[in-house]
Formats: sequence, structure tokens, C-alpha cells
Amino acid sequence: MAELPSKVHLTSHPIYLSMHGPLMYEDENERPWLHFVMDTGGDLQVRLCQMNLPSVDIELTTSPLISNTMPLMWTLHISSQYLDSMGRFWRIMHHVMEDDMEEMILELMDDS
Repeated sequence: MAELPSKVHLTSHPIYLSMHGPLMYEDENERPWLHFVMDTGGDLQVRLCQMNLPSVDIELTTSPLISNTMPLMWTLHISSQYLDSMGRFWRIMHHVMEDDMEEMILELMDDS
């Protein structure tokens, strides 16, 4: 019988995520996080995926949306929010570990 994927909701979040290339952030433990801007038709959301990648630079092109809206750094502000380098607050919508991939979705808060 095949094993079902294990999904665990995480409550311990990276202390900070700093820009480390066009589509990559790095946390305080030097773990790479790829980010993708999500089109939700409403609030700006970003999906961050922590993956163990080889230590080579990922050459991906950026869109103007990514260049203009993505902060250089996010810092954990309170247990469920990040403050970015542009002074905006982001709500942690979900943070899970499924199999070997950690995923976090951040949403720009309306009052930012």
C-alpha cells in the first residue's frame, strides 16, 4: 500500500528572509526559498517554497511585477506577520511541511 503524503502545519517561521537573487530568498539558516507572486484577483500573495537546491545561481528572468513589489527582506514581526523592508506588513496565511518541501504563503495586509 502506498504511503500518503504527510502534511504538517508549522508554527515556527524563519526569523528573516533576505533577497538572494531574482526569485530566491535566503533565511537565517542559509536555506533557499523560491518565491512566486500569486494572482488571486485581490490581495497580493506570495508563495515561498523552501527547497534544497544545489548551491549554483538559478538564472531566471524577473517580471516588472516581481522587481517592483518584492521587498529586499522580510523580518518576523509577531508570530503571524512579517514586516518587509518597504514598511509593509504581510500575514502568514499558511506554513506547512509536506513530504520534503516547506511552503509558506504570505499576503500583503490591506492597511500596509
